[in-house]
Parts: sequence; structure tokens; C-alpha cells
Amino acid sequence: MPARSMRAGLALLALALLLWFGADRWVATTDVPPLALETSVEVLAASGQLLRAFTVADGRWRLALASERVDPGYLAMLIGYEDRRFFEHRGVDPLALARALWQAVSSGRRVSGGSTLTMQVARLLEDGSTGSWTGKLRQIRLALALERVLSKDEILSLYLHHAPMGGNLEGVRAGALAWFGKEPGRLTEAEAALLVALPQAPSLRSPDLHPEGARVARDRVLTRSAAVGVISADAARAALREALPSVRRPFPAHAPHVADRLRSVEPERQVHRTTIDAQLQAALEELAADALRDLPPQATLALLVVELESGSIRASVGSADYTSDARRGFVDMTQALRSPGSTLKPLVYGLAFSDGIAHPETLLNDRPASYAGYAPRNFDHTFRGPVSAREALHASLNLPVVELTHALGPARLMAALRQAGIQAEVPGDTPGLAVSLGGVGMSLEGLVQLYAGIARGGEALALSLVEGAAQPRARLVTPAAAWHLGAILAGTPRSARLPDWPLAFKTGTSHGHRDALALGFDGAFAVGVWAGRADGAPVPGMYGAEVAAPLLFETFARLGERPAALPPAPPGTLIASSAELPAPLRQFGTRLVQTEDAPRLTFPPDGAALAPLAGGILTRVERGRAPFTWFANGAPVLLASHEREARLDLEGPGFVTLAVVDAEGRSARVQVELR
Repeated sequence: MPARSMRAGLALLALALLLWFGADRWVATTDVPPLALETSVEVLAASGQLLRAFTVADGRWRLALASERVDPGYLAMLIGYEDRRFFEHRGVDPLALARALWQAVSSGRRVSGGSTLTMQVARLLEDGSTGSWTGKLRQIRLALALERVLSKDEILSLYLHHAPMGGNLEGVRAGALAWFGKEPGRLTEAEAALLVALPQAPSLRSPDLHPEGARVARDRVLTRSAAVGVISADAARAALREALPSVRRPFPAHAPHVADRLRSVEPERQVHRTTIDAQLQAALEELAADALRDLPPQATLALLVVELESGSIRASVGSADYTSDARRGFVDMTQALRSPGSTLKPLVYGLAFSDGIAHPETLLNDRPASYAGYAPRNFDHTFRGPVSAREALHASLNLPVVELTHALGPARLMAALRQAGIQAEVPGDTPGLAVSLGGVGMSLEGLVQLYAGIARGGEALALSLVEGAAQPRARLVTPAAAWHLGAILAGTPRSARLPDWPLAFKTGTSHGHRDALALGFDGAFAVGVWAGRADGAPVPGMYGAEVAAPLLFETFARLGERPAALPPAPPGTLIASSAELPAPLRQFGTRLVQTEDAPRLTFPPDGAALAPLAGGILTRVERGRAPFTWFANGAPVLLASHEREARLDLEGPGFVTLAVVDAEGRSARVQVELR
């Protein structure tokens, strides 16, 4: 044996014995490095599954891991192979050091280092050397100091987080995800053995670069584990035949835009728990990526799925290719303000139904009209004359919806959106009639929130991306109006290639073919699809019905075998033909201008809280021309009344939108609370 090795070994043993039998002050004055762990920021699905993780400051993958989430078989194999007396010694194992020295003396070379797990943790904390006796001495001193301030479980936790697993991988969890694509909670004997073997020489045992070195090291762990009784001989033989991983797997990177957004909002939070369904998210990301084949090189698309009952966002695809610079994949197109095209038209009809100035069977005039120089046209430049509101919405006609917008007032649309918590912006903050045709900036998320509100019977709900129930918002439209919209949209004509599902949906194409949209809902989910260029450039020939609608149906196909049924009509909903409607609802006026002699409700006042009285709630209207028709939440409660006072039997408690329509179709409305 070389004299130098002999001297180093004797010095190491002498120092170890000295420390073992005393040197309390030497250990007590040890400079212990910081023990706080920096771990990767994680974004989790609703199930707790990892959606995305971020590297720590030095570019390493080091993921937080509780000991109870590690396969017990791995822990037993680790301790049995590396440090059988881990729970008995105080940081240094004299027997292991003596054995290492004896092996070195008898063989003339280093066979084992005699390091305990605590000593290995000491080396990892300081990235220290193991090739010199001074380095080993420092590890011994620090190991003894660590055992004074930490429990065995805490020391084991440090090892589980810092053990090198090849490249920039640190810790058992990072190793399990990178080499096996799974969490370390359930490992095979062969997988556990590889994770035990890797930290000893990670650069020489990475299975992708050095498969033979990895196999030899893994098999040595298996053989010794069987010898000391950690695993059975049969289990060891089976594990020896198990193939090694040949490639390093990428870390999960689902919902990247969601992850970026949450991290920017709360940069100090380590774990972001979302409402995302991991399987659905992965399926829709795959769907979006496949759809890129049919889009121009610089176009992209976005998808959003919301659960109606809770308002939880179950999937959010901000772009089809997050890494593409040409497609500006880093832009989250679920949040970008773009033109909604025709997808805002259902809200106009819903407000008209709620106010009692129109019904799905009310006849509207599809003919040329000019409003102070604004002369909208239909998409196909044709006019159909008298059409029902149902037919006008089915055909997405522009002139009838502008007529209704003129009667309601464009500010009413904007107010309804704001009250529901939906962001909508117009140039100069002064809305005009063009808002109903897409002349307003809205995000895909805002549109899905709108359609979710319609699907929920007119009750808007704030969408939620993180754990915790979403808060209800103001009512968009009455329950009856919302049901009518669902029934109309479920009957929207569709191409033969789309399934005949009871799915309420609307498509839209913005001016210049910059945005192609499809929004829809069934009884359980609301879904939005957007396609276009993130930079706002036109995409000639792109239409919502041809590009976005098929993706909408494909998305619903991934939500279940068939869409959930739409709810039945709420009590009191007026379902009638045009001829059966009250006279004021049969045909909408050419342009219903609320002139000075239009009806005005003088009682009850808007916002009043009323207690029910025998005989009903007193109402009073002045001006306007009899007969009057009274509506409560869009349902008629008194027809063709020639009296200006009436007592209405209204159901409570709750909020009621009360409307009166005169013989010329002019209306007035208030909202009251019945106690």
C-alpha cells in the first residue's frame, strides 16, 4: 500500500476516534451552512397533479417532497445500502470508518468511503470534496453538528431534496419525474435502486449517457439489498431484468400561460393550486396542436372550458404552441381583448326578452336602416324582410340586432357586462350601436363568462382559476330569457359534419377576418374557442363557423360521450307562437324611440324593497297608450290591461325585474326586491 494512502488513512482514523471520544467544543463551534431549502415553484391541477414547475435560481430542478410521499421501499433500500445504522449513530459511524480503512489497507485502494447519510448531506450542503482527508474531516465535523440541531427525519429530508440525480436534477422527486415520468410515491425495485445508485456518481451513471455504468451501479444496489434482506431474492432477480430508462423525460409543462399568470400575480407563493383538470388540459393542448396543421403559419388558437356549477376553469389553452415565436405563442389569447364578432348578439336578445320588448317569436324587420349616418349591413348584403327574433339570431342577422340595440341603448349592454364583472372596452369609452356587431374589446375568458351566465339561467358568476368557490355576480338576464336563448342557440343551423347534439352555440367572425370564434354550452360546461393571429393581422378566408365551431364540438367530445342536457323551461316562461303572443309582442316597431309620451313606471320605484300584500303588489304607470302588458322576469303576468294601476301577484322573496309594454311596443322597467 502506498505510504501516502497509509498516512491519510491513519490520520483519518485518529481524527475520527478523537471526535468520537470528545471534542465537544470543536463540534459546537462548527459553522453550519444555511439549511433553508429553495425548491421549485409548482403549479398543480385540482387533483394535486403537477402541471408545471420552475427551476430554482441556479437553474436546477429541486422539487419539494415530504418523506411520507416517498415509496417506503426506496427509503429502506437507501438506508440498507448507504447507512444501515443511520438511526443509531450521531452523524459518524465508527464501524463504517474502520471498515473503510481496513479495506483500503488490505486492498491498497479505496473500496468504500465510510460516509453516513448525514456526512453525505454535509457534503451536499457545501458542495464539498470527498477526495482528500481534509474534505472528509470537514464532513465529519459538519455531520456531528447537524445531528445536534436536526432530527433524523430532517436530515433524511435534506438528502431527499439535495441528492444529485444527473445533470441539473436534484432530489428524489426530480429524479423520479425525469427518469421515470412519475412521482416517487410508488417505485419498482429497479427504479428505487437506480435512484439510490445515481447520487454516488451522477455524471458517470446517467442512464441516457452511460447506460452500462447505470446498469452496473443499479444491479449492485439490488444485489446488496437482497443480501441484507431489504428485498427478496426473487424481487431482486426480477428487477435485474428490468430495462433502464433510455432518455430523460421533460418535466410537465401544461397550462403554461396559467402558470405564468399565477406566478406573476403571487411571485412569493411556492405552490399554486388550480381548478384545472390535468387530463382535460393535456387532451385540449393536444387538440390545439393538431389543429395548427390547418391554420396559416402565423395563426394560433385558444380554448377555455368552465364548469357551470362552480365557475371553475377546468382547462385553459392560451395558444396552441407556447414556444413558437412566429405564432407569438407566449401571448395568452384567453386574456387578450379582441372583437367578439357576432358572439355578443345573444346578450342583446336576452336583454330585450328580459325587458318584455321582444320574444323569440316577435317579428323583426330585416331591412336597410340608418342611425345618424351609421348604416349597418348584413354579412351577405341581402335583406329578408320580416323575420322572427329566433330566425334573426339563427341567421346572425345584423340589422335586427342593431334595431334592438337602438331600443335598449348601447350603454345598457355595457352596463350589463360590467355588472356581471365582465371586462369590455370601447374606444373613447362611449359605446355606439356597433357594440352588438363586435365593436367592443372583450377577452375569450369574458365571453365564456357571459355564456356561462346565460347557461346558469341568467345568473353571472365570477370565474375561478384557483381553489375556492367563485362569487355570484349580478343577473345578466331573467331565467326565462336565458332559457329562450339556450333553446334558440341549441337550434342553430350547423354543417353536416357537426354532430346533432343538444348544444347551444354561437359563432362569430370579426371585421377583416381577424378573429374566428365559437362559444357554446350544455347543461354542465361552457366552452370558448378563438382562432386568429396574436398580432391582430387579418387571416383571409377564416370564419368562426368553419374554423372555431368544429373545435368547439371536438372540445365537448372530450368532456364526455355526449353533452349534458340543457335544463327545462323555468316556471312562467311564455312559450307561444307569434299569433298567440300579446299584441305588443307580435311585431317590433320600426324604431322604438322612447319619446316623451313613452310609458313610465311611477310605482314601485327602481330598487325598492317591497313586502308582499294581500291582493298583490301595487304598480302604476303614467303616459304611454293602453292596453298595457305587464311582465315579471320576462314572463307575462297581466295582459291587455286598460288600467294604469294594477295589482300583480309576484313570487318572492328575491329580485324581480318588472316591465310594462304599451300598445306601441314602448316599455319601462324597474328592478325591485320582494321580501
